[in-house]
Amino acid sequence: MNHNIVVVGSTNIDLFMKVHDIPKPGETVIGKEFYKYFGGKGANQAIAAARFKGNVTFIGSLGNDSDGLSAIKNFRKEGIDTKNIKKSLNKPTGLALIFVDKKGENSIAVSSGANALLTVDDVIACTDIIKKSDILLLQLEIPVETVKAAAKIAYENNVKVILNPAPACPLDDEFYSYVSIITPNIHETESLTGVKVCSDKDALIASNVFMEKGIETVIITDGAKGVYKCDKMEVKFYPAHQVSAVDTTGAGDIFNGVFASAMAYGMKIEKAVDYATAAAAISVTYEGAQNSAPTKSEVENFLLNKNLNKSFINIKGEENGKV
Repeated sequence: MNHNIVVVGSTNIDLFMKVHDIPKPGETVIGKEFYKYFGGKGANQAIAAARFKGNVTFIGSLGNDSDGLSAIKNFRKEGIDTKNIKKSLNKPTGLALIFVDKKGENSIAVSSGANALLTVDDVIACTDIIKKSDILLLQLEIPVETVKAAAKIAYENNVKVILNPAPACPLDDEFYSYVSIITPNIHETESLTGVKVCSDKDALIASNVFMEKGIETVIITDGAKGVYKCDKMEVKFYPAHQVSAVDTTGAGDIFNGVFASAMAYGMKIEKAVDYATAAAAISVTYEGAQNSAPTKSEVENFLLNKNLNKSFINIKGEENGKV
């Protein structure tokens, strides 16, 4: 394999505020630190895949504004191919408002902006690029019909499709038939299957709903608890690494980006999950989303030592990932 990963997805600018408690409806709270980071599920996953030494091409839509130009510059700094990013004159670059509380948990609202303008025709124009990839990585922060079109192109050209169905929304059976691996969290799993996942048995029941639609492997993430990997042969649970969380924003994206990159290296799914779980654990010890994506060597060092240690903490520095 050539480690070629195509990510079709969203790019946002994240406005990030630390608060003691996330405000309730009608409540005003006094914030603490405020930061502006690069974000968006697609962009976060692309950065994570690139830092794991994948050859990443990003297909997306940005505003023709200062935020969009800065995001493209940031992609290029990470070695990501940006030639297929669309620039819109009609919509601004996407924006996310993020509150992070004292426990590191977050609450997020997203304005799609230019992300909503990535069309089926835009993806079809990138057919040759998708055909040459080893992995196509998708999420649902851009129009569903666009994501489906990309999945169909990959499927018809024997390219493995990984779908992170976030944010969850109804998908038709044809779309599911194009997907090789689906990676919902427990909340997305319940939304898409009607099954609340609290055990291996629940994970298998929910996974069977996906597998009956043609998906080969289901990976269900459960935050700080761990990950369920399900196929027709077995259910295997991978406990999460225990770390002191600073900010959980983007942990799922880091998991997916590293998982896709590991798969593009030809790793078996079990090993790819190991790497992705370690990367997600590292990521929650940093603030921000893209800022928290570890390098391949950091993940390998983490797995070798099985705990966070001073040998790689703060290697990236606090300014990385900021706008």
